[in-house]
Amino acid sequence: MIKPFIADKTFKGQDFSKNRLQTGEYENCIFSNCNFADGYLDNQNFTECEFIECNLSNTNVVETVFNDVLFTQCKILGVKFNQCNKFIMSFSFSDCIMNFSSFYTMKLPKFRFDHCKLIDVDFTEADLTQAIFQSCDLGKAVFNNTILEKADFSTAYNYRIDPEQNKIKKARFSKEGLEGLLFKYDIQIDD
Repeated sequence: MIKPFIADKTFKGQDFSKNRLQTGEYENCIFSNCNFADGYLDNQNFTECEFIECNLSNTNVVETVFNDVLFTQCKILGVKFNQCNKFIMSFSFSDCIMNFSSFYTMKLPKFRFDHCKLIDVDFTEADLTQAIFQSCDLGKAVFNNTILEKADFSTAYNYRIDPEQNKIKKARFSKEGLEGLLFKYDIQIDD
């Protein structure tokens, strides 16, 4: 089945949680203040699209293609990005709440998160080489057997990363963040 091609269209304030977005190939489209919560975006193709102030919480993204997609000020709770189409994947997040989402086993080199809440996000076995976590809250985020080489955590906070369970060679951390690397030793760090 050939998917319809939709280009240069703006979708504003629409509720796709009840009425599913038409399956298609979306290029250079803007989704502004739309609701996809508990809905379906599976098997969609998004290229050079923007999602602005949208609610994508618990949205199904199985086999969805996100190619050069920007999410800004979105609520993205519990989304399993590890179920997306991994062949073509490039997206970034700015000022998003992404708690309880999953990037399990994903290859995300040079990936960028800006000012995001990433509470309880699963990064287990992901490749985040040279990823940037700019001013991100990583409270209870799971890093287990994760490749974090040359990643930048210098402005991130609330993370707990076990250097013995993850590859962190040449990763950047601030002095204030050292506690997040030494937590398992139950030591006290004074200023």
